[in-house]
Amino acid sequence: MLTISPDTECQTVISTFEVTPGTCQDLLDALNDAYDSFIRHQPGFIAGAIHVNDAQIRIATYSQWRRREDFQAMLRTEEMRKRNRHINDLCKSFEPVMYEVVAGY
Repeated sequence: MLTISPDTECQTVISTFEVTPGTCQDLLDALNDAYDSFIRHQPGFIAGAIHVNDAQIRIATYSQWRRREDFQAMLRTEEMRKRNRHINDLCKSFEPVMYEVVAGY
């Protein structure tokens, strides 16, 4: 379960993806599969969510990790490198950014 609070000691990662309506569902399927079969089983993973806008041209993922190093280690695995190459082929661009929660309401 996601907890968004400055008192939670974790690393937050928000990734944004620019897609076309024609590739949106393909990317959603790839992201759902990545989270379900791989990402959520990695050391340090706490929780995650996938969001899509109404026009189906932007997807955002939100994940929480125990430590920054846990997220980085997951990205470096051969499995995730392979998946990211496929994800890259399905979108115009994507960018994962690490954040610290400063306020929660």
